[in-house]
Parts: sequence; C-alpha cells; structure tokens
Amino acid sequence: MSRLIVVSNRVNPPSGEGEETVGGLAMALAAALREYSGLWFGWSGKTTKKFTGALQMEKIDGVTAAVIDLEAQDLDEYYNGYANKTLWPLFHYRTDLTAYDRIYGEGYSRVNKRFAETLRPLIEPDDLIWVHDYHLIPLARELRALGVKNRIGFFLHIPWPAHQVFTTLPGHSRLVEAMFDYDLVGFQTAEYRHAFEEYVLSEAGGAQSAPGQLSAYGRTLKVGAFPIGIDAKDFARMLKSPKARRMHDLMTAATVFRSLIVGVDRLDYSKGLPERFEGYERFLADNPDMRREVLMLQIAPVSRESVEAYQDIRGRLDALSGRINGEYADVDWNPIRYVNKNYRRDELAGIYGAARVGLVTPLRDGMNLVAKEFVAAQPPEDPGVLILSRFAGAAGQMGQALLVNPNSPEEIADAIKRALSMEKAERIRRWSALFENVQREDVTAWRDAFVNALAGPVANGAALAS
Repeated sequence: MSRLIVVSNRVNPPSGEGEETVGGLAMALAAALREYSGLWFGWSGKTTKKFTGALQMEKIDGVTAAVIDLEAQDLDEYYNGYANKTLWPLFHYRTDLTAYDRIYGEGYSRVNKRFAETLRPLIEPDDLIWVHDYHLIPLARELRALGVKNRIGFFLHIPWPAHQVFTTLPGHSRLVEAMFDYDLVGFQTAEYRHAFEEYVLSEAGGAQSAPGQLSAYGRTLKVGAFPIGIDAKDFARMLKSPKARRMHDLMTAATVFRSLIVGVDRLDYSKGLPERFEGYERFLADNPDMRREVLMLQIAPVSRESVEAYQDIRGRLDALSGRINGEYADVDWNPIRYVNKNYRRDELAGIYGAARVGLVTPLRDGMNLVAKEFVAAQPPEDPGVLILSRFAGAAGQMGQALLVNPNSPEEIADAIKRALSMEKAERIRRWSALFENVQREDVTAWRDAFVNALAGPVANGAALAS
C-alpha cells in the first residue's frame, strides 16, 4: 500500500479525547491517516518573525504531523486575505463581501510555494498526496515545478460557484489552470462538479473526453463527486460516553415540558444565522399557543474575529437574540439561548440527542456534517426531525429531512411547526432513511472512494463517483 500524505492549511489532529467541536475536517482526515500510513503536513497555527521552513514533527493519537510556522505577513495576506476575504466569500456567493487585492494574491502564491518547498524533501516516490481545500489550490503546480511526479489529488470542502460568479475573480483562469496539475479533483456534490466542468468547457475551451475526465490547458484531469461523511462508528461510541450522557441529562432537565430546537454552527455569514433567528422569531409570532413549549439553543463559536464581516455578523446576532428574548420572554422562560462557546464533540452529541428539532439552515454550504451528526445522535425509538437548507451539500443525500429555503423566514417557521407537530411514525420513517445514509456514506466510504480513484489509472476515462 502506498503511503498517504495529507496536506491542509492547518494541522490539528484530534487527541482522541473528544475535544474537537464544530467542523468535521480534522476528524475526517485523522480517520483517513489512521487507516493509511503517512503524515499530515501543514501550518502549525503559529507565527514566526522570519520563515525558515523548519519542520516540527510529532505523533498525535496515531497521526504523524509535520508542521511549519508562517510569518505574520503570510497570515495576513494568505489566510486572512486571499483565503478568507477573497475565495471564501466568493465561493459562497457573497460577491458583496469579496475583497480583490493584488497583495492578497501574492501572499497566497508565496505561501503555496513555501508549502511545496518544505514538503518536497518528505515525499517518497510511491507516495499519494492528498491536498485539501481552497487555501492550497496552486500547491500541485508548485510541486510539479519542483519535479514531483507523484499522484496528487485535490478535494474542495466548500462549494464550487457557478460560472458567472467565479468569473468575477481576477485571475480566475490561472487558478483553474493550476488545478490541472492535479491528477484528480474532487467535489462534495455533483452540482459543484458540474459547475467546475461548465467553466472548463465554456471559459477555458476545454473538452470532456470521457465521463469524469476533462482536458484543457494541454493536460487531462479526472474529476468526481465524493460527499464527505462522519465517522459513524466513532460517533456511536461517543454517544455512550459519560460526557455525552451528562450533557444529554442536563439538556433534558433544562427543557422539561419543552421541545429543544438546536443549531450548531461556526459563527460565519454563510451559515444563515440571522435568517434562522428571523425564521424562529416568525414561528413565535405565528404560533402563540406553542411559544412556551419550545426553547431554541444556538451554539456559534466565534471565528476569524480579525475579519470585519465576522465582527458585523456577531453584532447582528447579539441584537437579534436580544430582540427576540425582549419581545417574547417571560419571568421563567427565554425563547432563545445564544452561546458563543466551543463544546467538545461528545458534549455536542449529548445535546443533539436531547433535541426534538435540528435546525441546519446555511445559505450555502459544501456539505454540513452537523446535519449528519444530529441524525446519528437521535434515539431510534423516538427520533427528532432535521430541518435542512436545500443549499447545503448534504441536502442531496438527505431528502427525508424537511428541506427549506433558508432565505425565507416563513419556510423556516412553517418547518419548525411541522417538525414539532409530526407524528412519531413519520419521524421514525424519515429518520430511518436518513440514518441509513449516514451509516453507509460515512467518512470511510468517502476516504476510500477518493484514495482509490487517486491510486487508479490516470485520466483513463473511467467514470468516478457521482
């Protein structure tokens, strides 16, 4: 078996003690590396006065990590700049928030080159290299320039935008051309893959020479859709842990005689949190007889605080939650609890299991593993109901959820009422179909599908996962 090298912006293997919270990338990559020998390479999360390329190696819970420190300028231009002020909002259809700055692009190119130069001495001839996410799109181009001939795959965890949106990016053609230095590019859904194919065919003058194969820029590339899943077996064990049980009991006690509605999201404008709060507010306004029967808990750990757009959304949510509680609260009840705190994954598992409704309503999301964890946490004999945005990648797999347009407060309000009123038989029927998919399309299936496609014949026209 070939060794696997995983490359991502941050290297943050979970310790095995359940402290990882919102977001599934770290858990998914750690699961892959425990199966295949190899290492995880990327940024340490620390800054240094001068970049030296010095490697720091350690083994964490069976995962070998190789990390480097970046300069403060790198962090500002590459991470806070091009990655999170340019690509992130653009790929989530927020062109109004997208910052186009040549300095950001220069920092992005510089850091990708530094990653490549530091990683190159670690690569052995038979290694498979698996690069992750929008931070590192040009990495294969930099590695090829250094003579690397290994199989290199790239997986995009966020949406790939429509052709008309992507072309608003200055230098968009050069970014796509760099993707053709990979052997395989994977997307979360067939929709995102098709959007990429449309760009290549219409903008780059490319051709689809066979199913799952694109030719452009003088090179040929395999493409496929590989929907990421959760570590279902590990999550099932976590549900039985003391911390999960304790949190479940605490939430059950705190919501006695009430139904818990839960949302868990990183604080980000793509998650549709203001729209969600407004939908819940509409539910309270339209259903006075049900008000005191519910409690909404929104957990939203703060992220990227140095980016102005994130400061703005935090202020907006503070105001909305205050308005809702001010309008509808009573002396013994607040309709909404809004918490900017990280919780361990085992604690979140207990919270999910105590909830009657999971509210997962991003405006745009690559996949969304919270939706899958909510389903996995439900008691089979009396499961809760998942309300899911139709613009989450997970919606393509989870049709038995109540799918809503997250931009519509009325749809969110109606879905909450329907979920709370749903008969047990229907809840069980819907949950059973969702749970079967969560188990079948888990992180192991995702990992094996991508790695097998990467290790298989290069651009031979074989159809990939769709």
